Amino acid sequence: MADEDDRRWPDWLTVRRDDAPQAQGAVVLDGAATRTRPALFAALGGALALPTHLGSTWDALSDVLRDRLDTGPLTLLINDAGELLVDEPAGQYALLLSVLGDLAATAPHPLRVVLRDVPTT
Repeated sequence: MADEDDRRWPDWLTVRRDDAPQAQGAVVLDGAATRTRPALFAALGGALALPTHLGSTWDALSDVLRDRLDTGPLTLLINDAGELLVDEPAGQYALLLSVLGDLAATAPHPLRVVLRDVPTT
């Protein structure tokens, strides 16, 4: 089931805590493989065929994702999202969400992000 707590997520962001089917047409990333910013950038670069000059800053990521969003909508599905950027200093996860939120608000085509973390039993 989708997250049912009292928080209101922005329209571009979905948080799921179940093993529902993946979003059709989504670019799928593995949170366990994106524990650091360089690993996240590499995963995005590979999955989206981003330019090799991506760089290693949040501004650079924003620029290449904006270019990608110039061509059409994009849905990112991050499985094991609880692992995303866990090996980075505090605040990096918030910076990622800020970059994605800015893109979702200003890009010519829709950006959707699904953070999916299936609880272990």
